[in-house]
Amino acid sequence: MRLIVGLGNPGARYAGNRHNIGFLALDEMARVHRAGPWRRKFQGEVTEATLGTERVVLLKPQTFMNESGRSVSEAQRFYKIAIANVIVLHDELDLAPAKLRVKLGGGNAGHNGLRSITAQCGNDYRRVRLGIGHPGDKALVHAYVLNDFGKGERAWVEDLCRAVADHAPLLAQGEDASFQNKVHLAMAGRGWDDVKQVNAAATGRD
Repeated sequence: MRLIVGLGNPGARYAGNRHNIGFLALDEMARVHRAGPWRRKFQGEVTEATLGTERVVLLKPQTFMNESGRSVSEAQRFYKIAIANVIVLHDELDLAPAKLRVKLGGGNAGHNGLRSITAQCGNDYRRVRLGIGHPGDKALVHAYVLNDFGKGERAWVEDLCRAVADHAPLLAQGEDASFQNKVHLAMAGRGWDDVKQVNAAATGRD
């Protein structure tokens, strides 16, 4: 069994934030694959789904981002899931908007959600990095991630979340390269491989 975690902050105030793209992608995955209703457990919201032939647990920690590891570790222990079978979807400042990369382990690049999971569970989990771009100045990062996606950005956010959901069975089967490639092709098919188009969308950001 796999544990797929989307990172974000709970509550309506944060729902549309860039920091919450992990929640958005997981919600779309649950919808596309007809997961059961979300229920409160493990200091989070949890449901189960079948992705292709793989049974998975979907988890949205409700501990706030900086304490995500508490929720993830509870679910991991309950289901006896090895750290290698934990997959975390999160926002990535160091990737251009609308881009996606999958990696195993590595550094946490200042992401407090990842730092908390690593401290509680270990570091050798898979990360699905969902690019949101960088505001250009480290001093602006906090406000940037805790602001909502602008109207012009929402189209690529929706397309990226849908592509992740559509091809999630490959992710659940451990076919990371194929998953990443399929998402890239889906986004290219919508024109989001064109940097100019993404940047043009971002001009209506806030």
